This record gives sequence, structure tokens and C-alpha cells, in this order.
Amino acid sequence: MKSSNQTSWQGRLFDIVNVLFLLCLVATMIVPFLNTLALAFSSNLASMRPEIILWPKEFSLEGFSTVWSRMQLYLPFTNNVIVTLVGTAGHVLLSSMAGYVLIQKGLPGKKWMLSAILLTMTVPGEAIMIPLYIVNKDLGLLNTLSALILSGFVSGFSVLLMRNFFQSVPYEMSESARIDGAGDLRIFLTMYMPLAKAGLATVTLFEFVSRWNQFTPAVLYLNDPAKYTLQIALKSLIVDTDSTSSNFMITTNVRMAGIVIALLPLIVIYPYVQKYFVKGIFLGANKE
Repeated sequence: MKSSNQTSWQGRLFDIVNVLFLLCLVATMIVPFLNTLALAFSSNLASMRPEIILWPKEFSLEGFSTVWSRMQLYLPFTNNVIVTLVGTAGHVLLSSMAGYVLIQKGLPGKKWMLSAILLTMTVPGEAIMIPLYIVNKDLGLLNTLSALILSGFVSGFSVLLMRNFFQSVPYEMSESARIDGAGDLRIFLTMYMPLAKAGLATVTLFEFVSRWNQFTPAVLYLNDPAKYTLQIALKSLIVDTDSTSSNFMITTNVRMAGIVIALLPLIVIYPYVQKYFVKGIFLGANKE
């Protein structure tokens, strides 16, 4: 009896320690975010005070107005939207098509294809940075948004993830559709794609976040300020300069407003794909 009580007490102590640890971990992520929001919605003078605040002081939208119109953040924001939407749509479509091809029975060289795709995942991006720059230069894509859109248009990770999702669809369904006269394109669009919503949501979210936050390709391929994406603009706003002119100082609320604007699309999209994303993470991790 004593041993049972001791075990129960140790279990409760372990749970308490776990809860405290998780609360501390959450605090390290939530407090900086709340501080950013509070400073973004504070007035110019209040945001310059050297303190951490979790609620706006002297509530104001001056920071958003300044960073959006006076500092023209809408230009890199628009560029970021174009690159992210077009690049993500193309990435998801091509990765899905490649994943569909790789589940076909009797596909010649399937194992070699899978090995080649896995090999691409072992090569770090930094190792091929210079060759990619040369390729884009030879194609005349430097200083264009097309270079950012085509960068990472297909990835081995997404192809294999979609292949795993498509493998969960009974192959007999496609065989029945072929007997009824359906072609591969129709089977892919009307059967596999609707049944792989979890996979599509997972790949879409990963790619959307990656493209929205991409920094290195933009620095590598762009040198025209009119083509800059949001992350380069934020870097210039937060790190590079303290002022844009001799009589205009970039206050803390302006910087934080830029960060909030950059985070807003990610915060908006996540709730819509969360239920598919969680399901997709577990299903896509299974292998036959």
C-alpha cells in the first residue's frame, strides 16, 4: 500500500514538473509575441521606452500608418504575395503529379527514381547556391520575381510526402476508373486529389511558410529595391538603418508594426488548414 501511494505521489510530482516546464516554454514564445503586438499598437513616444510591455501604452496606429504608406511596405508585401501564391500553387501541383507517378505499378526505374529524389534531400542548399546563381544568370532571371518563384519549385520532401498520401488510396479504385474509360489525368484530378486533402494542406502550409519567409534567395537574386520581398524590407527596416532621413527616425512601433504585418498572413492561414495539417503529419509519416 505504501509503495502504491509513493508511486502515485511520484507520478503527480512528475506531472507538476512537466506542466511547469511547459508553461515556462510557452512563456518564452508568448511573451515576445505579446510584447511585439503591444509595441506595434503603441504611440511613437511610448514605444521608445526601454521596457517590456504586454499591453499597448497610449494606443495608436501610427506605426502601421508610417510603415505601410510613408515607408511603402506595401511594395515588398505585394511582391511577397505574388511569389508566395504562385510559387506555392506550382509547387503543390508539380509535387502532387510526381507523387502520383511514383505510385504507379510497373513504373520502370521506380527504385532508381526514389533513390535520386532521396539523394537531393541530402544536398544542403548552401552547396548549390553558386551554381543556382549561374543558372539564373544564364537564363536572364536575375532581378526578377520569376527567379524566386522557380527557386524550390519542386522538392524531394514534398514529392515523397504526396507519394505516401496517394499510397493510402486503394489502388483498385484507379483500376476500376480505368476500366470505365477514365484517363490518368482525370483519375488524378477527380479521385486522388480530393482524397488527399490532408496531404495537400500539409505541403501547402510547409511551402507557404517557407516561401513567405524566404530570405537567402531574395538576397541572392535581387538588387532592385522595387523587386524586394518582405523579408529584405524588414531586414532593412530593423537592422540596417536607424533613420530614413535626417529628420525622420524609425521608432520601435514602426519596426514592430512591420513584423506584425509580416506575421499576419501566417496567422490567418493556419486555422483553416490546421485540421488537415495535423491529420496529414501522422498519415504522411506512415510508410508501407
